[in-house]
This record gives sequence, structure tokens and C-alpha cells, in this order.
Amino acid sequence: MKSDNIKKGIARTPHRGLLMATGVSRKNMNAPFIGIASSFSDLVPGHIGMRDLERQIEKGIHSAGGQAFIFGVPAICDGIAMGHSGMRYSLPSRDLIADCVESVAAAHQLDGLVLLSNCDKITPGMLIAALRLNIPSIIVTAGPMLDGECGNHHKLTMISGSFEAVGKFRKGEITEDELLALEEESCPSAGSCQGMYTANTMACLTEAMGMSLPYCASASAVSSKKRRIAFESGMRIVEAVKEDLKPSDIITRESLLNTIVADLALGGSTNTFLHILAIANAGGIDITLKDFEELSQKIHQIVKINPSSSLTMADFHNAGGVPAVMKSLGNVLENENLQTVCKLTVSQIIENAYQNKDVIPDYDKSSYTQAGLAVLYGNLAKDGCVIKTSGVDSDCYTFEGFARCFDSEEDSMSALENDEIKEGEVIVIRYEGPKGGPGMREMLAPTSLLVGKGLGKKCALVTDGRFSGGTRGICVGHVCPEAANGGEIALIKDGDKIKIDIPNRKIELCVSAEELAERRRGLKPFEPKVKSGYLYKYSMNVKDASHGAIV
Repeated sequence: MKSDNIKKGIARTPHRGLLMATGVSRKNMNAPFIGIASSFSDLVPGHIGMRDLERQIEKGIHSAGGQAFIFGVPAICDGIAMGHSGMRYSLPSRDLIADCVESVAAAHQLDGLVLLSNCDKITPGMLIAALRLNIPSIIVTAGPMLDGECGNHHKLTMISGSFEAVGKFRKGEITEDELLALEEESCPSAGSCQGMYTANTMACLTEAMGMSLPYCASASAVSSKKRRIAFESGMRIVEAVKEDLKPSDIITRESLLNTIVADLALGGSTNTFLHILAIANAGGIDITLKDFEELSQKIHQIVKINPSSSLTMADFHNAGGVPAVMKSLGNVLENENLQTVCKLTVSQIIENAYQNKDVIPDYDKSSYTQAGLAVLYGNLAKDGCVIKTSGVDSDCYTFEGFARCFDSEEDSMSALENDEIKEGEVIVIRYEGPKGGPGMREMLAPTSLLVGKGLGKKCALVTDGRFSGGTRGICVGHVCPEAANGGEIALIKDGDKIKIDIPNRKIELCVSAEELAERRRGLKPFEPKVKSGYLYKYSMNVKDASHGAIV
């Protein structure tokens, strides 16, 4: 065992003494040492229930003959960080989390890990760490919160009950008292926000790639099923250590291709493009944006979950969750005979899956024709950009409009709040990419305000930043090259025509090459917005979104 490096032999007497100081018995000194990397936080709704899950995981580890050690990692709530300078820290925290887990596990020579996660950047950060360390690991995602309910408003979510409600209030559709009531009831329990936003999308994809137990992604944060999954994960990691089942045995090119197929079929958050590319990079696996592009031409969506429909994660779980999705996708998956962390193959999980076909239909019975996510290319995004097609009304699959340019999210919000944005315009928000932001802020506030004001089908938004999984509408993100790197998005002027063509996967700035070359000659060199601290270090080292914004 790896932990023998800190507990075997006369020379390790001081090490054993220190371990005994933590409460390790002499008998358990011979047990596998299992770390529980917990992102518990009183600040993050998705993580406030983790103290109970830590206990369940710990019980499972000790029941199976292991020795558990809990250690903490940071967590940021994207919803609370949204719409101000704090959002700059969200994406960079993914690498910070990976560094924390790697450092603690390697320094203490742990034999295995249970990675207790839930929200947007924590789950991919932990997956990156698992691949770097390549010791037996299992992910436990803490699960979605309950649906909200307020008066005549049923199945409230964080998006409909708060972000979009702001736009409705500003439009005069609801009163201030109604707004305050929705605010209080939209997030009624511990857990990740209720829709197929980034947290739940990443939880689903973690299960799809085989790194968490079946139904872990969709079981409610406050359910007894989640407690049992946590316990069983603790039991299973000890077995995985004895089997020497490593992340690299599970996360392969084939399993990541399966994951991308599931992602396109679910139509979740566009952030998954960034995270899957970064996970692949950590494992030295050949996955590029081209794989997303090619698969998006072949795969269509099978189910729409909020914000693309009224269905929530509770409905998704009751319909069969991720195993039902994999069962539906059986004939189009890259490989069904892949190993998962629960010891069953994908095909064996599919055999035992329950599937409510009214919610999660068979692949060939789905009414959708497009993939839930798409990669667009053109002179405005030579290295690609992404759009969540599942959140776009089919009447808007092609859109032409005239640019309104803003060099920050704050400037665009001011224009939206003052009713300066008109029907038929394309809001361009630039200098918000990984380098330019820095940190590639999410744009949930402006996209939600657009929808709340009734402009979701009448305006588009294009940015080198990114979007929350809660975003819907004609919203194009991850434009590469970004403005800070001299991308064409930096050359757009107010009034320029922009064409978005989802069926043909194109985005075009209708300005001649000669005019763009002239504008480039007058483009000023980018001046970093932040010149010290963690964000400065991040901005100086981060790659663009087409490479997963890896550091």
C-alpha cells in the first residue's frame, strides 16, 4: 500500500507517533488509509449538508476495514458570486481545488480517496486531482436541493424563483412582495440548485464516466438514498484499493466520449466543454473541441431539464436518472463494456436501469433533432465558441442582429436595467475571457434579465466569457480567441451585423476582412485588469477556452 511509506519500519516511528496522535489505533495502522476530501461549507447551499455525508462515508470506510481521514477543500457558490467581481474567482478555483487535493493526498501518501463534492468547479477540480494522483478514487456528489413552492408558483428553482424573477419585477409583471416571497421559497433545502445547471450536469457526467455510484448524481441531497450512497461509496473505496482500481482505468478516451454523448443528450451546461477538456488534459487523454463538434453533428437530445423545460432534477431522478439516459443511448454510446468505479460495466448498469420513457424516451423515439449543445465556428470565433441549443427556441436557430458592444458585464447590466437594449440587437460582452476577465465570469445575470424582460427570443448575447448552466436563450459563449488575445470579438463595433446559424454551426461577423484588418491596426494592447494576487497569476498562465481554460 502507498501508505506504507509513512507507517512501515523502524524509521517511521515518528510518523506512527504522529498518526496515533490523530487517533489511529495500532491495529488500524495496517488498514488502507483513505482520505475524505470534503468541500463542506456553511457558505454554499449545495455543501451545507456534507457533515452528515462525511459521517456516512466514514462509517462505510471503517465497516470495510479502512482508516478514514477527513480534510477540507474550498468551495465557491456561483450563484452568490454571480454578477460582481467575486465571479472572477469561480473558474480559477477549479485548479486551486485540484492543487489542494493533490497536495494533501500526496504529502500523506494516502491509499485512496472519497471526493465529496457538489457544485460547479469543485467536482471537475476533484476529478482533475484524482487523475493527477491516480490512486483509487470515488466521487460522491451531495445531490440536488428540493423544488421550491410559493403560492401559485410550483416547482420553483433558483433561476425561475430569483434571477428571472428580477426581470419580471422590473417589467412590472410581479410586485415587490411577490418578489420577496419567491426569494424566500425558491431554494428550500440543502443541495445544488434544482435544474440541469453546471453542478448537476457535472454530477451526471461524473456518473456517466463511471466515477460515482449509480443514481448518485440525481438522488436528493436530503434523501436517505443519498446517505446510503455515501455509505456504500465508503465501503467501495476500500475494495477499490485492494483491487488497485485507479482513475486511469475508468477515465479513458472511450469513457470520455461516452460522457460527451451523454452531455449532448442531456443538453446541460456549456461549462462542461471546459471541464471535460481539462479532465482529459489531466489524464493525458486525447480529447479536443473537435470531438465535441463531430459528436454534436451525430447526437440529438433526448430529455430537457430546467432551464430548458419545467422538469427538475427530482423528476429526472424519478424517471431513472443517469442509468436511464445511458440505457436510452445504448446503441449510440462509443463503448458499453467499460469499467466503472462500482465494479459493474456500463452495460451491466444499463441492464438493471429503470427508465420512465415518458420523461426519458428511447433514443430513436425522442422528438428532438439537435444535440443539446453545439460548437460554432466562423470569422468571429476562428477557434470555436459554444451554445446551449437545448435552451434556444427552435424558431431562433438562425438569428441576425446588430451589435451593441460592452467591455464588461457591468456595463451590459447597466444598459439592460435602463431599458437601452432593443429587440433585434446582439449584446456583445468582451474582455471577460479566462485571461481578460480574468477568470471567465459567468453571465447569468444579463441572460436572466433578458428572459425576464421578454427579450429571450428577440435578442442574442455573444461573449468570450461563459454562462451558468441556468442560462437559456440565444447565448453564445467561450468565443475564441478571446478579446484579450486579440480575437475578432475585440474588433466589433456598434451596429455591425452578426449572424448566428445553429443548424450549420456558424457564427459570422458581417464585416469585410479588409475592414477588420484596418480595425486591428488601431487595436490597443490589452492591459490586465488585475495586477496582483491569485487572479493575476491565473491570468498570466491560463490557456484559452478551446483548451479547457487549463493552467
